[in-house]
Amino acid sequence: MKFISWNVNGLRACFSKGDFEKAFEALDADFFCLQETKMQSGQLDLEFPGYESYWNFAEKKGYSGTAIYTRIKPLGVTYGMGVEEHDHEGRVICLEYGDFYLVCAYVPNSQDGLRRLDYRMKWEDDFRAYLSSLATVKPVIMCGDLNVAHEEIDIKNPDTNRRNAGFTDEERGKFSELLSAGFTDSWRKLNPDVVKYSWWSYRFHAREKNVGWRLDYFVVSDALWPRVTGAEIHNEIFGSDHCPVELDID
Repeated sequence: MKFISWNVNGLRACFSKGDFEKAFEALDADFFCLQETKMQSGQLDLEFPGYESYWNFAEKKGYSGTAIYTRIKPLGVTYGMGVEEHDHEGRVICLEYGDFYLVCAYVPNSQDGLRRLDYRMKWEDDFRAYLSSLATVKPVIMCGDLNVAHEEIDIKNPDTNRRNAGFTDEERGKFSELLSAGFTDSWRKLNPDVVKYSWWSYRFHAREKNVGWRLDYFVVSDALWPRVTGAEIHNEIFGSDHCPVELDID
């Protein structure tokens, strides 16, 4: 099975440029998870033959939002993590299958001046508890824009970004806590020494110069790791300031 995750930074904009359909067809995934759709219900009728789709819209217009296209009908679908404080921004979708859960997530950005860092820390703790609870039932595949570059290898300029959103000790520490709770960063596990990024600023020709961050992940339950056969970062695909990432499992 092939899984794709992509922060499209506005699905309507990505679609209008022709990039989304081209990438969707080229990647030919069984599951295609999206973050930052920035849509409300009814704003774009975008369906593909052979796929069902599930959407979680933020209450605030033009903000956040997640979606999953799937070829395989789920047993059940839930939206949000069941915590009132967090479930207004359309950040989490979970599909249940016979032998795993698939969770698509768009983790909150701590924002300039780290003004949302305290909220981010609470979100991280609650999200880890949510994933751990799912994992007591069956293994979890979680993907999305996690808004953190975990290690120095995951960011072009670690020294100058030390206290910037996405590379604070606090955010990196929460990701380490997640991995310690029984989860594996699939791409890094398979590529321990490879430098590759999934996000580049639109400023200063960052993508052209490959001054980037690895913010997009597939994190899997340790119990599922033996089934993982591959992972990729598709930085050849344009259409957003992020590129798609991939997971393959038996």
